[in-house]
Amino acid sequence: MPLKLYELVGTDAARPFSPFCWRTRMALAHKGLSADSIAWRFTEKAAIAPHGSDKVPVMLDGQNAVVDSWVIANYLEDTYPDRPSLFGGDGGRAVSRLINGWGDIAVIGGIFPLIVADIPGHLAPVDADYFRKSREARLGKPLEEAMAGRDKSVAGFRKSLEPMRLTLKTQPYRGGKVPNYADYIVFGGFQWARVVSPFKLLEADDPVYAWRERLLDAFDGLARQSPGYPV
Repeated sequence: MPLKLYELVGTDAARPFSPFCWRTRMALAHKGLSADSIAWRFTEKAAIAPHGSDKVPVMLDGQNAVVDSWVIANYLEDTYPDRPSLFGGDGGRAVSRLINGWGDIAVIGGIFPLIVADIPGHLAPVDADYFRKSREARLGKPLEEAMAGRDKSVAGFRKSLEPMRLTLKTQPYRGGKVPNYADYIVFGGFQWARVVSPFKLLEADDPVYAWRERLLDAFDGLARQSPGYPV
């Protein structure tokens, strides 16, 4: 029975944009696995409620429902040990857990105010209304106000990536000579931004930009072939 993956989309079902779903997409490709994609939208919570979640990704492996990108990565590693490792051992798994938190806070959290007002344009009215109300309640301000001044505030985000640049000076990926789940954690955030926003997060001469380009081309261009902006 094929794997199935619920993925967040907007009006274009062929344009998945959740950073967490992209982590899972890349992890599946790394393992040499494929999953049938099931389009899911913000207001379709009833579709995944039977699987014990109100957000995606949700992966179905036969009778098993696996929720949360980090949990899915561990499930794939442990359930399919004969396929390429996502972590390269227990030490790599432990370090990836730390990077998972950093990716959530520094990368996704850092990108969010830079692109947030670009997202509703990709959503149907009912989902755009849900997104706007829920995110404005979280931010305490209109989306447009949260994103105002991003041409200047992006400098702070770029500076926050300096530890990653130091790593990329000596190796092409966070995982070393080849990418692993530590790369996909961070890449998910950049792919999310590329899919929903025309805003340029990285300069072309940035080592992080070059790293992102390599991952866009990974797995026969899996991520690059997904619709996105040329940024």
